[in-house]
Amino acid sequence: MEATDFTRRLSRDRLAAIVRGRSADAALRTVLALVEEGVGLVEVSLNTVDACDVMAEAAREVGEEALIGAGTVVTRDDLLRARDAGATWIVTPTTGGAVTAAVHERLPVLAGALTPAEAAAAVAAGATAVKLFPASLGGPAYLRALKDPFPDMPLVPVGGVGADLVPEYFAAGALAVGVGSPLVGDAAHGGDLDQLRRRARLFRSACRRPEADA
Repeated sequence: MEATDFTRRLSRDRLAAIVRGRSADAALRTVLALVEEGVGLVEVSLNTVDACDVMAEAAREVGEEALIGAGTVVTRDDLLRARDAGATWIVTPTTGGAVTAAVHERLPVLAGALTPAEAAAAVAAGATAVKLFPASLGGPAYLRALKDPFPDMPLVPVGGVGADLVPEYFAAGALAVGVGSPLVGDAAHGGDLDQLRRRARLFRSACRRPEADA
């Protein structure tokens, strides 16, 4: 997928789920449940047990219904393993070698940044969008402040994004939101999938564009 196509997908879906689990089976069930609930962008963190196996099986099962990404990608080797497992987009905790490798491999990449200098460096390195992390440190007000000098920068807040804050992040200029534990809870460790589904519906509703209800 081209970076511009992925940016449009982020803008359309406005929600990326982040799965990080201590059980490969539970992580896979979590991914599949999220997709069944209409979440079309699901990141599997590489520090999930057997993460590449989870991504590969998830990609086989969901087909074109969702895009499976890889998170916590730090090195070029991480990126190649994730790509070979079926990841079609990449998330990194910082700028660095993984971003360069993603650009080289023509994979969309969300590069982690917090400060204005880090965010600008991520864009300069070729990041498709900037993962503003941890977003909870400054909240929507900080994202809004970043948009003042960087009005066209695609920002995706991640870290402590609760459903109640989602509308504020979009009002502040977020392209999409990335959500881990507030959405996934303990499902990827073997927790309740029914509660996961309830939270997925809650977040999808929070991320729906106002005009969609008009």
